[in-house]
Amino acid sequence: MTICITASGRTLESPVDPSFGRTQYFLFIDPATLEVTPVENTPGAHGAGVQAAQTVANKGASVVITGNVGPNAHQGLSAAGIEIYVGAEGTAKQALDDYRAGRLARTQTPTSARHGGGRR
Repeated sequence: MTICITASGRTLESPVDPSFGRTQYFLFIDPATLEVTPVENTPGAHGAGVQAAQTVANKGASVVITGNVGPNAHQGLSAAGIEIYVGAEGTAKQALDDYRAGRLARTQTPTSARHGGGRR
């Protein structure tokens, strides 16, 4: 199992980034060893959520922990069979602890509005 947490830095001590598609980093974590592999997110001007979901799926994550997830990212993550937990705050380590303790909500729907290219 690999867990992905959105963060503003490269370590478990970094703050959670509340925006999935525009996060600065994805922290891919092995929950057994707490080994962290940071991957910089490089969203384009349009389709950030879709690109981010593809990155996470390609890295083999089975769980995403973030603040919020938009509709395009939600669709991509769900299609890949990735569980999405929202409402994460504090450091990435705190978010991981909250997930393990069952304090984060698993979402079946997007928790934020469409952004960028999705505006009409």
